[in-house]
Amino acid sequence: MNALRNVTKSPLLVSLIIGVIISLGIIALRNSGALESIELIAYDWTLRSLPQISSQESPVVLIKVTEDDISDLGQWPLTDASVARALEMLLRCRPRVIGLDIYRDMPIPPGTSELERILLGNENIITVMKFGDKEEHGILPIAALRETERVGFNDILVDPGGIVRRGLLFLDDGENTFYSFALRVALLYLKEEGIRPQPDASNPQFLRLGKTTIPPFGHDEGAYVESDARGYQFLLDFRGARLPFRSFALASLISDRVPAEALKDKVVLIGTATESVKDFFYTPYSRGLHFSQQITGIELHGYIISQLLRFALKGSRPISAQGNWCEGLWIVIWGIMGGVIGSRVRSPWSFSILASAGILILVLSGYLALMNSWWIPLIPPVMAWLFSSTVVTAYMSNKEKRERIFLMQLFSKHVSREVAETIWNEREQFLDGGRLRSQKLIVTVIFTDLKGFTAVSEKLDPQTLINWLNTYLEAMARLVIEHGGVVDDYIGDGLKADFGVPLPRTSEAEIAKDALSAVNCALAMEREMSRLNSVWHRENLPTACMRIGIFTGPVVAGSLGSSERLKFTTIGDTINVASRLENFDKDHCDSDPIENPCRILIGDSTLHYLDNRFRTEKVGDVSLRGKEQRIAVFRLFGRPNGYPDSNGQEGRL
Repeated sequence: MNALRNVTKSPLLVSLIIGVIISLGIIALRNSGALESIELIAYDWTLRSLPQISSQESPVVLIKVTEDDISDLGQWPLTDASVARALEMLLRCRPRVIGLDIYRDMPIPPGTSELERILLGNENIITVMKFGDKEEHGILPIAALRETERVGFNDILVDPGGIVRRGLLFLDDGENTFYSFALRVALLYLKEEGIRPQPDASNPQFLRLGKTTIPPFGHDEGAYVESDARGYQFLLDFRGARLPFRSFALASLISDRVPAEALKDKVVLIGTATESVKDFFYTPYSRGLHFSQQITGIELHGYIISQLLRFALKGSRPISAQGNWCEGLWIVIWGIMGGVIGSRVRSPWSFSILASAGILILVLSGYLALMNSWWIPLIPPVMAWLFSSTVVTAYMSNKEKRERIFLMQLFSKHVSREVAETIWNEREQFLDGGRLRSQKLIVTVIFTDLKGFTAVSEKLDPQTLINWLNTYLEAMARLVIEHGGVVDDYIGDGLKADFGVPLPRTSEAEIAKDALSAVNCALAMEREMSRLNSVWHRENLPTACMRIGIFTGPVVAGSLGSSERLKFTTIGDTINVASRLENFDKDHCDSDPIENPCRILIGDSTLHYLDNRFRTEKVGDVSLRGKEQRIAVFRLFGRPNGYPDSNGQEGRL
């Protein structure tokens, strides 16, 4: 319990602990997969925000089989003769690579032999097959090219939700390794550039193209949790997705209306772009208000090929994540920063501005990181930042509310509003674990008591007596508060007041000011007592006289009692002396309820701070009850004639 109490004393330490706990909870939530979908949405949004690369600069050109082409040719699938005619026309334009993204697992005569002749006679043509999975059957490649390196699978990885974010390079069936269609086309294009696939020097299992190593996608990469990571996968960047590839319709190619220079030394992909064939896919760019939300299969392969060529020729880096430890540390850092902000800021406007600034920094960090091919998490640190700052703010506000209630319970009824606010603003100076930190202070103490109260109590019925006494005590307490003092205690028909608490006085001037306030308060009590006696006399109620003792000196101030019932008070020899001064020679106290209702005695330590501003008369060096050392005692009569007091009233002789 003591250790826990010590921890809660430090707002910064509490904020750090809360920030770490919330961050770890968010990391656990993330590892469960609960945040995967929203993280991928944030990833897509960031990816769409990146600067674009013009697809017109890519060596990829598309030949699209449209609905009009199918209508003109009169059938689907295209006959082998139609495909052969298209390949023949392409070869005349001397492209570097031709990618045929049309299945030919069985002959579709006429023209089968002609198609086989063209395929076997031209090494720069790559055809497709489908690897398949448990849900879809595979499709064999054209018979003429089976068992050759001129076949690649065109399977596409689709995430839950229907969006393509990853590309495939290799798949295996447990015995054989298969190349993807895009990789086959890219490698054939790069062959003339003198670039061949190589194992990475530091990790031979990683593929290297030119100067770029492509690390395989892991099943927990980035926001993904236990995803299907079979084969050799990598993240697609879709740079240029808003700027389409240069393309031509199949009919334009067959009718020789495509300029040869548009295809020379290019990567030419032939595939469908028809609603009837349904070869369409969603990408991270499939959001917004534009009409077409999907791209065709050959466009998707074109982006994959372009990205592989940028890896090899321009040294572009593949998108990769930082690993679970780095990402976890990033989340914890933001959780801690959110906690620190929550412990420091109380203004709703300031909190809103700082919270928004933190989110903006996170978004900008994620954007800049992805520009440099680093995928850092966005949603988890945003959650850690907001949750930590909110929870810590709520905790600190609740803690401050409890402390304020505690302080106000101790002081609000006994001090002025200004003093109470000062106490609250300076609370860290003297609050210690929910209790007041004990302090040694120099204080001026007032004790008051009524002369002959026993006789008064015998004349009145209980309710009238209580009303009479409350009128007196409320008036005296009000004067204490008005003069900047603290009502410490009510003692029967008297009260104890402290001037100089609870905030420590650090200079002689401040101590003198407290002594002056106490004496002015005592004189105000004398005037108020005279007024009350006049009122009581008119109402046929008993009148009374009052004794006041004032002494200045060191005390120990703090809260006493149990946790359920605490009381702020001062203790020490100074308190005893002030009490003895009030009680000194009480049986021989000469006073008149109207003209002279109070006897005010002060000690020499208080007189020291009054600077001859008041008329006093030395009673003598007396021995007070319970005190061995004699004390110089003075009776206070008021201010010199014409010398105004704190209320602007002139003193009287």
